[in-house]
Amino acid sequence: MSFLDSLENNLKALESREEKDPEKLRREHEQREADRAAALLRAPHAEALKKSPFTSELLTQCRVIGHGMRVLVQFTWIGDTLRLDAKAKRLELVPTADGIEAQYSVDGVRTASELITLTGGAEEFARRWLTQE
Repeated sequence: MSFLDSLENNLKALESREEKDPEKLRREHEQREADRAAALLRAPHAEALKKSPFTSELLTQCRVIGHGMRVLVQFTWIGDTLRLDAKAKRLELVPTADGIEAQYSVDGVRTASELITLTGGAEEFARRWLTQE
């Protein structure tokens, strides 16, 4: 038996031993359950973010305000998260169990975050984000 064959057999044996480890299986099961529970708590906020008139108005206002500033505002849905990019600025609207969290960053460095409501002035929110230094 060559060295590589022996190494391969040893690795397979280790992997099968890990797969049968009851403690590891229990931890994985608990992690899956925790992830599922968190997703269930986020779900109503994620749905509201996707279907809210606030979101539609925010995207429109970001384009309009950005056009006046000669800045292209690009938006991308990444799962349940809405990401808005304008030059070096980034705004991510992330559904959490507590609501929608707005995460602000500049040049990849997170500068602030706040919980927002999907009622109220999308234009004011967009203007504040785009014009802040």
